[in-house]
Order: sequence, then C-alpha cells, then structure tokens
Amino acid sequence: MKICFIMYPWDRVEAESDSTLRLIHECVKRGHTVALSTVNNLTIRDSVASAFCDVFTKTAKVSDNIPSFHKNARFKRVQLPLAGFDAIIMRANPPLDTLALNFLDSVRGDTFIMNDIDGLRVANNKIYTASFQDTESEFIPATHVSKNRDYLERIFNESNSDKMILKPLDGFGGRGVIVLEKSARQSFRSLLDFYIGGDEHGKGSNYVILQDYVHGAEEGDVRILMLNGEAIGAMKRIPASDDVRANVHAGGRVVKHKLTAQEKKLCKYIGPKLVRDGLYFTGIDVIGGKLIEVNVLSPGGIVRINKLNRVKLQAQVIDFVESVVHAKELVMSRKTQFRQVIEDANAI
Repeated sequence: MKICFIMYPWDRVEAESDSTLRLIHECVKRGHTVALSTVNNLTIRDSVASAFCDVFTKTAKVSDNIPSFHKNARFKRVQLPLAGFDAIIMRANPPLDTLALNFLDSVRGDTFIMNDIDGLRVANNKIYTASFQDTESEFIPATHVSKNRDYLERIFNESNSDKMILKPLDGFGGRGVIVLEKSARQSFRSLLDFYIGGDEHGKGSNYVILQDYVHGAEEGDVRILMLNGEAIGAMKRIPASDDVRANVHAGGRVVKHKLTAQEKKLCKYIGPKLVRDGLYFTGIDVIGGKLIEVNVLSPGGIVRINKLNRVKLQAQVIDFVESVVHAKELVMSRKTQFRQVIEDANAI
C-alpha cells in the first residue's frame, strides 16, 4: 500500500512515547510505501490536490527499536498527488486547521481517509459530546458552552453541585482545565474574563465549557482507544497530588485498567455514531463511566497501553486500514469485471 500521514513535523516527534511513530513504524515494517506531510505542505498543482512529502527511503532491514528507527530514518522530498495514496492517515495536533481539510475534499472518493474529513469537521472540539443526545446524562455530564458571562455565571450559581469544571473549547492535553468551587465564587467572573477575553463588543472572544463535576474526577480518568466503534485498549491516568488534570503531559501517571461494565456500555452506546461519522480511530476520556471528551485528531496512548498490557495496538490499527483498502480494491475490481462483461455482451 501507499500511505500518507498528515501530521506534525518529524523533528517534534517524541520517539519514546509517540503513538503516530508506532503507526508509521508498523507501516514501514510491513513494506508499505510511507510518506509524511503536514497541513502546511498541502497544495494544488494543475488543479490536482497534492502535498510536499517526505517519503521513507526503503532499507534492507527496519529496526525494531523505535527511537533508533526515528533517529536513522531517511527521506526523499517530493511533491505527490494525494489521490495516488491508498490511505491518508490524519494525525495533526489540535487545533484543527479546517481550511486545510478542503484540499482533501477532492480525493475522498479515491482514497481512504482516517479519520474522515467531515467527521473531523464536526468532532474536532469538545461540543461533539453533546451530539450523542444523552438527555438523561447517563453517559455524558451536563455541559454548557457559551461566551456569555452572565449566562455562565447564572448556571454556576444555580448548580446543585459544589464544584464545576471550566475549560477552553479548543484546549487539549489538559491545558486550561480548572475546578471551580462554590466557596470561591467571587473569583468566577474574573476567570470568565480571562478565558473568554475579547473587547466590550465581544470581538475576539472565546467560547468556554462549563461542565458538571463528575464524582471521582480527583482520582483520575480513563483513556479508551476506539477502533471502528469498539474499544481496543484502555489505561487509567492518575493526576499528580497537587493537580486535577490526569493527562500525562500535565504530570499524571498511568496504571493498567480493565473496562468496567458501565464503560463497556458507554463504548457500545457511542461506537455506532463514531463509525457513522467516519471517526474510525479515536481516544475517549471517561470519568466515572461518563464521556468527558472525544479525541479525533491524533489520539495518543498506544505506547503506554502497549506497555501496560503487553500488546501491540498499532498492528490492530494498520490491520484495519489494510482491510478497508483491500475491500475498496475488491469493489473496484468487480466493477471493472462487470463493465467488461457488459462490453463483451454488446460486441456480440
């Protein structure tokens, strides 16, 4: 296969912990032609969507040592048509450059894109969880999104809980997530001013999320990796003693985790919609059996879950990509055969 990863620059890859690097290594090891590009290198040439790519130079042996593979990788820079790839794997870091996705619209019929660009458009922010329509809040905590300070202040004051969570709409990696306590409500307006920003007319202001505090959040959260609508691995992230955020980049640590009955029920509930939206590989964050976020751009956790459970999740992901591409090829082959049958019948 010919696979293109649209991702962050190669020199920013953290070889010891990077999930994308594991996917790339798996593809190269299987003998696939692998090219790397970034959203900034997408372009149009003669009305054809293309990209400036770094293509792996094939060697006789691919090192099993991932950091060594990363350090010794050699590339050839070339401009390539995107429609020539069998698969495009989107692994760019948030925030999403929605304009860059327009370059891919013209090739979606020729190439399998994971995750689907329409799915990325609708799910790249934290509002996406509301689309699961859990009116009873069985799986999703009550969530409020606005840039109206008066409204948010009213929601906070009317809440029956003594705590709520405030975070920016476009944050990632646990950045900007804080716990609000009713006992410190005098600081709430000031925090809204900081997070929302903008001038007196609202120009340049940002949306924020105000969410019910889920019991058990202080004990950490669970990252579950979903592939084609089903859970393939999980880990529990425990925050540092002086921090509410469980993200590893925020100082948290990870431990082995077995999905609870409620977590399995949650995955079964949201899985079909993820697939319908073309979100085949995602990472969901769960607290107390409730969905907090859906990560669709470059979900991480492969390395740590692999280590905790002695598995190789990247193999499952690439198996899936190969199966989709193979199915598309079979459809095209049958179409060609049937067209030839019709052509032969017409010649009789």
